[in-house]
Amino acid sequence: MNIFDELKARGLIFQTTDEDALKKTLTETSVSFYTGYDPTADSLHLGHLVPILNMRRLQLAGHKPVALVGGATGMIGDPSFKDAERSLQTAKTVEEWSEKIKNQLSRFLDFDGENAAIVENNYHWFSQMNVLDFLRDVGKHYTINYMMSKESVKKRIETGISYTEFAYQILQGYDFYELNEQYGVSLQIGGSDQWGNMIAGTDLIRKKSGNDTHVITVPLITDSTGKKFGKSEGNAVWLDADKTSPYEFYQFWFNQEDADAINFLKIFTFLSLDEIDDIAKAFEAAPHERLAQKTLAKEVVTLVHGVAAYEDAVEISKQLFAGNYKNLDIKDIKSSLSNIPSYTVSDDFNGDLVLLLVEAKISPSRRQAREDITTGAIRINGEQIKDLDYTLSDADKLADELTIIGRGKKKKFVITY
Repeated sequence: MNIFDELKARGLIFQTTDEDALKKTLTETSVSFYTGYDPTADSLHLGHLVPILNMRRLQLAGHKPVALVGGATGMIGDPSFKDAERSLQTAKTVEEWSEKIKNQLSRFLDFDGENAAIVENNYHWFSQMNVLDFLRDVGKHYTINYMMSKESVKKRIETGISYTEFAYQILQGYDFYELNEQYGVSLQIGGSDQWGNMIAGTDLIRKKSGNDTHVITVPLITDSTGKKFGKSEGNAVWLDADKTSPYEFYQFWFNQEDADAINFLKIFTFLSLDEIDDIAKAFEAAPHERLAQKTLAKEVVTLVHGVAAYEDAVEISKQLFAGNYKNLDIKDIKSSLSNIPSYTVSDDFNGDLVLLLVEAKISPSRRQAREDITTGAIRINGEQIKDLDYTLSDADKLADELTIIGRGKKKKFVITY
């Protein structure tokens, strides 16, 4: 199967400029291609992972990737399908974020060999161009009607859009032109919300140099309920281990719904389609064993953070399941308890365990609380407590922040102070 057909089979192509011509080019020649990443934060997140993996897939198929960090465009802000103007960052902040993103991208691409990857930064050419050069050499190729016809602009006209963000599509278009001139880049890959900006590049190249170029957009990834994929508890899932720990990353993938797991194996892993079909059959026969989710978590965590991080995440999961909390990182503990009932004790709490069990509604009555303790049903931070006179102290606080009380085999409660 050629790379274009494989991308389609994995559900990774939404739109193209000329499918037949692009498929022929990707099959018969080695193509230089690029994807852009604006430094809007100090890390890439899960939404960036699909285009990153597409770059890797194409490189493995013999094509040459250029990862473009938007050191210049990151200072402007892309208006595409955003409800409001982005906050502008300082040049120093954007420069720092650009370097971090460059380092993250370097983990996924091969920088040796005939089709070695390149990391470029569009600040290199925009910083050398003055406003008159830009208006004369680039702006003259775009009409206002053309620019206003873009969906990304239309949606903002009613609420207001600055000239800064309005001109973003020209900047992205010029990126494609510059990369075509410098590196022979003839293909751009981006999210489906980038179509208008990407076409601005193919149009500019055709007008200025007469070259034919192509774009591929990746579909917006959603789960089986139609919800946009890539957030956990409403927060972004980051590729930086300091922002989203490997354990949290592992849990995110492990907890995917049955209806999504096989599809995500196609999108986010390098397992062959035949291997995924085999997993799907085994998964369908025994969904309770969660083979698809286990494989998904293993493959993606290993890809993003490495084998050691994956093995650590599995071990942390085992320790948390067994209730062995004291030697684990508090961030991982909090992540594992995000959906567990919590209770904050009052300032005058004297440590009385029986009273706490009742007030926190862990046990329904004082009688039941005493029975729970004497029968060994109560655990504090994983350790069984049978003393009716037990008094909670600072020694029972994990990282001086919380205490985990278990009742029976499955129920857990978080006590905060």
